Amino acid sequence: MSENLVIVESPTKARTLSRFLGNKYTIEASMGHVRDLPKAKLGVDVDHDFEPEYVIPRVKRKTVEHIRDIMKGAKNIILATDPDREGEAIAWHISQLAGGMQDAELKIKNEESNKKNNSKFSRIVFHEITKEAVEEALKSPRSVDFQLVDAQTARRVLDRLVGYKLSPLLWKKVKSGLSAGRVQSVAVRLIVEREREIQQFVPEEYWSVAARLKEQIVDSGKQAEEFEAELVQKEGKKVQIKNNKEADEVVKYLEKPNTLWQVTKKEEKEVKKYPAPPFTTSTMTQASANDLGFTSKKTMKLAQDLYEEGLITYHRTDSVNLAPVALNAARKFIEKEFGKEFLPPSARVYRTKSKLAQEAHEAIRPTDVSKQRSVGGKALNKDHDKLYSLIWKRFVASQMAETVYDQVALEVTATSYLFRAVGSVVKFPG
Repeated sequence: MSENLVIVESPTKARTLSRFLGNKYTIEASMGHVRDLPKAKLGVDVDHDFEPEYVIPRVKRKTVEHIRDIMKGAKNIILATDPDREGEAIAWHISQLAGGMQDAELKIKNEESNKKNNSKFSRIVFHEITKEAVEEALKSPRSVDFQLVDAQTARRVLDRLVGYKLSPLLWKKVKSGLSAGRVQSVAVRLIVEREREIQQFVPEEYWSVAARLKEQIVDSGKQAEEFEAELVQKEGKKVQIKNNKEADEVVKYLEKPNTLWQVTKKEEKEVKKYPAPPFTTSTMTQASANDLGFTSKKTMKLAQDLYEEGLITYHRTDSVNLAPVALNAARKFIEKEFGKEFLPPSARVYRTKSKLAQEAHEAIRPTDVSKQRSVGGKALNKDHDKLYSLIWKRFVASQMAETVYDQVALEVTATSYLFRAVGSVVKFPG
């Protein structure tokens, strides 16, 4: 066994790391969280700052004992769990179980004290499981980030308080078997409020009128193209047609043989459509549902597998930021595969609108842009490939030149009525 022990969450992640870390490191998986609140009771001391009571679940005892035994022979223990609050909490719990921190109160002491008590432990984070990213992380280890640990603890305590306190109330007042949750209860309320708004909405009938028109051609050898224009105004005022009878009257008037249809305004301009930014967790799950028909749960499971196989960056993110190395790789790929005309003058840099977004994280992207398929993992299937393709296309498209259209807008009058029509043709596909 090596003196350098690396601990991650899953066997898949451990297997991926072992492909490029070599014999200098022993890699073990914690199989997720190693400690949790007890199931048989609340496990939160509400009278003393909501202090949680952590226990080792029965199903995790063998894993914990195995990790403890291996830690005894390790000189350096590297905690390489995921780069989020859950991963940080797992790292902290592992360090405590190993005896690195004997007292839970150490988490609120200064960082120098933590380092002293955890001399054999170090924490590394990486947002993609690639040789370059992991080697870079190993060069800059740090201690456990207790702000992230506290954030995870607060979430877990809230989950327990809401679930264990409100669920019994629902059983008594509403129906047995119902459950309350920190997120689901709020979501249910939002759905109920929206449904009530829908029920209270009073629909108003309205009709629209459109005309299919052709240009009058003097030269009989030229074919006139048909286009559709929508009625927008009458005598300079917005048209409001409230029922079928009013619509029929308008149509009857316009169909008179002597009605003169005339183009009174023509506007031509170039319109550009810019690519969407790379995926965040939210936009990925939305696109996956719309394009692939996957549930959010399925999408996140597939993304977890792709991440652990080293094929995509970390999939829990609200950032659209991209690393410079990824931007350069994308630009080289686009120029080689599609040509210089599809490459914008400079890399597209996206900024997240939310003030709470973590710009230190990256958007979801392939770790190797040259891989257009999710090949490489035995556990991957067609659904993994579909999601990977969706992520790959979104990332590559985000760095390509914009689509350019030639747009024509027409205003057509028929006595006191004004119609508008807008059409466009692709000038450059982007």
